[in-house]
Formats: sequence, C-alpha cells, structure tokens
Amino acid sequence: MFLPFFDNLRKAGIPVSLREYLTFLEGMKKGLATYDVEAFYFLARVSMVKDERNIDKFDRAFAASFEGLGEISFAQVLDAVDIPAEWLAKMAEKHLSAEEKAEIEALGGFDKLMDTLRERLKDQQGRHQGGNKWIGTAGTSPFGAYGYNPEGVRIGQKESRHQRAVKVWDKREFRNLDDTVELGTRNVKVALKRLRRWAREGAAEELDLDGTIRATAEHGYLDVKTRPERHNAVKVLLFLDVGGSMDPHIKVVEELFSAARSEFKHLEYYYFHNCLYEGVWRDNHRRWDQQTPTHEVLRTYGPDYKCIFVGDASMSPYEIAYPGGANEHWNKESGQVWLQRARDQWASNLWINPVPEKYWEYTHSISMIREVFEDRMVPMTLAGLEQGMKELTR
Repeated sequence: MFLPFFDNLRKAGIPVSLREYLTFLEGMKKGLATYDVEAFYFLARVSMVKDERNIDKFDRAFAASFEGLGEISFAQVLDAVDIPAEWLAKMAEKHLSAEEKAEIEALGGFDKLMDTLRERLKDQQGRHQGGNKWIGTAGTSPFGAYGYNPEGVRIGQKESRHQRAVKVWDKREFRNLDDTVELGTRNVKVALKRLRRWAREGAAEELDLDGTIRATAEHGYLDVKTRPERHNAVKVLLFLDVGGSMDPHIKVVEELFSAARSEFKHLEYYYFHNCLYEGVWRDNHRRWDQQTPTHEVLRTYGPDYKCIFVGDASMSPYEIAYPGGANEHWNKESGQVWLQRARDQWASNLWINPVPEKYWEYTHSISMIREVFEDRMVPMTLAGLEQGMKELTR
C-alpha cells in the first residue's frame, strides 16, 4: 500500500533507496506509528530523508500521497470500523488525567462513557466550537479537546493545552532549505561550513589523549602528550555592494553577513557601490569621509585570504569598462582594473549574486562581471553557495 508513496518520493527528486524504504516498512511492522498520524509522518521522514535540503520536497510528496489524512475524524473511524469497546476504553484512559480517572464514575464507568461517546458521534453534524454537549473544542462537553470537564475524553488533543499541530507536513517549515530557493541565516551557515578548514597551529597546549595512551603503554609510565590547539584557519575577506539596485536584497545579504561572522574566526569586510574602485569603507554612514584606499586593503591582507564579492552586478557597463564611468564620483581607473587587481591578489575568489540566475542573461553588466571573474559567479541559493564554497577550496 505504500508503494505509490515511495514512487512519489522518487518523482519528487528525493534519492530514497530501497533499503531506506524497507527500514520504513519495518518500523511500521513494529508498530512505531500505528494510530498516530504525526508519528507516521516523522517515521517516514526519518527513515527516507537523509539530507535536510530534501525535507520540503518530502513534505510535498507526503501531502500528495496522503491528502486528507489529517482530516480523518474519530467519527469516520467509528463508522468505518467496528472498534472493540476494550480498545476505545484503553484509548480514552490514555487521554485522561489522574483527576479525570478518579471522577469517571460520575458517568457510570467506562461503559457508560463509551456509549455516550458513540451516541454523540452519531448525532453530531459538522464541527462544533464551544458549548457543553457536542463533541468539539473549547467547551465543557466531556468529549473533545481544549475544554474543561472532569469526566471527559480528549479527542483531537494529544496533550493538554499544548496546541500541537497534527498536519506538520503542510506547515513546510523547511521550505527554505530547498536548494533552489533563496537562503536564510540558518542554511547559509550550513553552506558556509563547507569552506571551514581546520589546521594545526600555535603552541602545543591541547591534551593529545590518543598520543598519551600510546606513549604511556609503550614506556610503562604516565607520559602526557600535547599537540597544537585546533583553530579555524580559514581567512575570509568580504566585499559587500550597498545602495541603489541592492536595496531589495538587503535582507538576504544581511543574513549572509550574519552567518559569515558567526562561522569564521578570521573575517574582514568592506563595502562598495556597484563596482570596486579606489576606495572602500566599513561604515555606510561615513562612506565619504572615512574611506579606506583599496590599495591599502590590497597590501594589508595576504594571498591566503578567500575573497568574496556580494552584489547584483547590475549597473551601467561604463562603470566597469571606462575611467569616469562611476555614477557617484570620477574614477581615474575603470572598475574592471580594480576587480582584476583584487583577483590577482586573492587567487581564491568568488562573486555571489542575489539576482536569480535565470535573469542574468538580460543584464549586460552581469555578463561583464562574470567574464572578469572567469565565470566564478554563483546565485545566492543553497546549491549556488555550496558550489561557490567548492570553488574557493580548490
């Protein structure tokens, strides 16, 4: 019965294997998710999704395969199947508090409670909110959820007042992890971690446990060994385009900047507008009176830095190709000259573009920047950023 579900997962582009599918079936056979829709969803997801980027695709495939599963009511179940009274009693007891169990005799015991429950389900039509007779929510009926009655059975409420959502697959909380959409801070960090390279450096001040055990066994006495402390040796230099056509991209660039600052111990950053020229700055409010000469930046940071430009590369072609082409000042040398100097200084370089890749061909300046960077331009998506990190680590 689950083969169409398996087929939908494969059609959605989720690389689920037959072994993972059999693991899911084994979990079902063991009774891990027999009567709980939410547990069934999570069992399927943990069994068949191994990469969080595919969770959104899984949610869509799950919704398509089991449409309406979350809306199946307790009444429909009772009408479709002759459920034994013993099972109903156990399920009701599972959802009753100790106080409710103590006062259940007020209705004449479980038999009376179950009979009343069946009658209410037969008589009730549609959803009920509030009140004290019908099965529903937020009322005083003994049958329902989120209400109060010391002699009742909770239906549709797993835990009192926790307001847990059953149809979690419709919420699609991981939709921004799909590698075709724009990034959020969390998944920017996931992608940036590909760039992190650990290196041994500094004084020997970290206990080498394995080395100590080995040396002690060999020498017959306690021989403590140390090793250089582990540090994140990656050095990153960010150049961030601000103003003008970049205004619509402020949020996603801020997320990238925030993630980069938390991921890299050695991070330096500067701002520029449209294209790199003879001056950059750190404070956008003081951009005219506190600029740093670009030559000084080139001299300050060594070739071991990874250089990343972030911008939409959308400007007049004159700003890239000609002296005097900048739209805010007279530049003695073209932007292309300065970009090439940066690429010569930092051989490991990249341009990240927040403009969706499908629009790149319609802007001439984007093509020009891509040519300057020898096509080392990637879109600001999870897949694009991971591709860029691989370029930087070559």
